[in-house]
Amino acid sequence: MLTYPQIDPVALALGPLKIHWYGLMYLIGFAGTWIIGKKKAEQAQSPLTPLAVEDLVYYGALGVVLGGRIGYVLFYNFSQFLAEPLMIFKIWQGGMSFHGGMLGVFLAMWLFAKKQRCTMFELTDFIAPMAPIGLLAGRIGNFINSELWGRVTDVPWAMVFPNGGPLPRHPSQLYEAFLEGIVLLVIMWLYTRKPRPVMSVTGLSLLGYGIFRFIVEFFRMPDAHLGYLALEWVTMGQILSIPMIIIGGALIYFAYAKKA
Repeated sequence: MLTYPQIDPVALALGPLKIHWYGLMYLIGFAGTWIIGKKKAEQAQSPLTPLAVEDLVYYGALGVVLGGRIGYVLFYNFSQFLAEPLMIFKIWQGGMSFHGGMLGVFLAMWLFAKKQRCTMFELTDFIAPMAPIGLLAGRIGNFINSELWGRVTDVPWAMVFPNGGPLPRHPSQLYEAFLEGIVLLVIMWLYTRKPRPVMSVTGLSLLGYGIFRFIVEFFRMPDAHLGYLALEWVTMGQILSIPMIIIGGALIYFAYAKKA
């Protein structure tokens, strides 16, 4: 069994002001998108100018934060939301959903595309190769926060998490960081080295994330208030990932069919 590194979730404390590692990870993800996006925007086939990338990151950040919070409340705490609608504003109590954040980004890109006079999929194809950077940073933030840990196990690399009880568990946050962050990043950048049909890059991103998230859910502990939804292994994360896999595959198919 490995020893969980005792990392203070607070990266910097200035009196009553506390800067958490998790918040810094969001900033790293947005900053990475901005820096790489500026470089990509200099390419001839880019739908954006380098100056427009700043607005793109602003729209995307709003989509991630608002969509992530609303998605968490609706997907994972809907009954509590019905009893206490104002809980949606209690962001200090935590709770963000990737699937909600993804829907928020799509809505933000749809709105931004109207402003830029291009298609939504041109924008989502533009940002999709950079999305794994934010996913990687976010999962490391989950690990530092000792949250979203895995199921009890006896594998040699299991860890006892401060908030996870006395039993060793899968470090599922690191599994997700590796698959959704590093592996998906490599796949996306290899795929986009050549021009691809519009929609196909977005489709590959959805398909890849959906598959990796579905796999990791077998090792990740489901939310305590939801538990397993069926067959003692199906989780909400898997149910939400299935549409991503189907839609991602469909986008790739239609992208190449349209090109042909």
